[in-house]
Amino acid sequence: MTEDVVVLGSGYAGTGAIKRLESELDDEADLTWVSDVDHHLVLHESHRCIRDPDIKDKVTFDVSTIKSPSTRFIEARVESVDTDECVVTLEDDSTVEYDYLLVGFGSQTAFFGIDGLKEHSLTLKSLADVLEIHEVVTQAAREASRNDPAQVIVGGAGLSGIQSAGEIAEFRDKHRAPIDIHLVEGLENVFPNNDPVVQAKLRKLLETKDIEIHTGEFIGEVDDEVVYVGDEKELEYDVLLWTGGITGQDAAETIDVEKDERNNRIEAASDFQTSDERVFSIGDAALVDQPGQDQPAPPTAQAAWQAAEVAGENIARSIRGQPLQEWEHDDKGTLISVGNKAVAHDVKGVPINTFGGPAAKMLKKTVAARWINTVTGVGDAAKAFPDM
Repeated sequence: MTEDVVVLGSGYAGTGAIKRLESELDDEADLTWVSDVDHHLVLHESHRCIRDPDIKDKVTFDVSTIKSPSTRFIEARVESVDTDECVVTLEDDSTVEYDYLLVGFGSQTAFFGIDGLKEHSLTLKSLADVLEIHEVVTQAAREASRNDPAQVIVGGAGLSGIQSAGEIAEFRDKHRAPIDIHLVEGLENVFPNNDPVVQAKLRKLLETKDIEIHTGEFIGEVDDEVVYVGDEKELEYDVLLWTGGITGQDAAETIDVEKDERNNRIEAASDFQTSDERVFSIGDAALVDQPGQDQPAPPTAQAAWQAAEVAGENIARSIRGQPLQEWEHDDKGTLISVGNKAVAHDVKGVPINTFGGPAAKMLKKTVAARWINTVTGVGDAAKAFPDM
């Protein structure tokens, strides 16, 4: 009897797993792919669309160009998962049965209970999000003047916040738009909990782009005009973008497997199997154990790419009754853009620990192109390369 394998999500985790499952399974299983959008988005380069929305054609790829003809695709949001009946229920109340399920539908933005933040901020988790950011920033600039510039606040100075602020600055400079940009981070440094050398290099690039940095105090409250930072600082805003954290999808709460109680991210072993042996989870949706370590794998694109390869193989192994492979994240380094410039840090095989300049910029372009080549081929990778 042919097994039914269902994959949820078309981000790095879901897309990578589909590619691996298709190569592994052959005719051993029927494969169904479910996502709330009909494309894969290269999310770690989606911030480029803030400056130029036409870049969307370089960083989005229709699922029909990714999957094999034999893989069934359903565009729908997942409402719930019944692990007793092995059934996924979709937003239109239709259902998909599975023998094996791979949960890779990512995360949603966490607002940490900050009053007004969810109601008044933009987020960056999808193509629709990034195009909205472009439109709102553009409109704010049109309504501003040199004497009364638009105030754009980016909350969170992690990778997404830094890169988004950099692209807003490029948009401002390209169009000579009257925009003031503020980057707010509650911890003491940009790119918190990382090497001080890379933090200093990123801060310098941000300041060079005339981005005002506010660190050391958390956002406490937001209303429709003001972001309240710490006990005394009040920042008026026209646009507020929040990039400050992640939490599990609503549908994850319905899945009867072990989860982190605070954020509903699914707990998975280093082979991606959950407390239900027929349910696997990867990417931002999961907290994947790492051998001999206290912390799970990081919720990064790089980790999701690597995990997808092994997760796809492990589902095939499970179907065949073979032992599962253990996965350990291999950190190959960090690449961060600030507009047209970039910083590389701790890149595997490179003797210099932290560097910028043309080498860092070229390396970041190459990594993006390599992923696109994996997904749809060298033609799309070459087309995207100049804009990455």
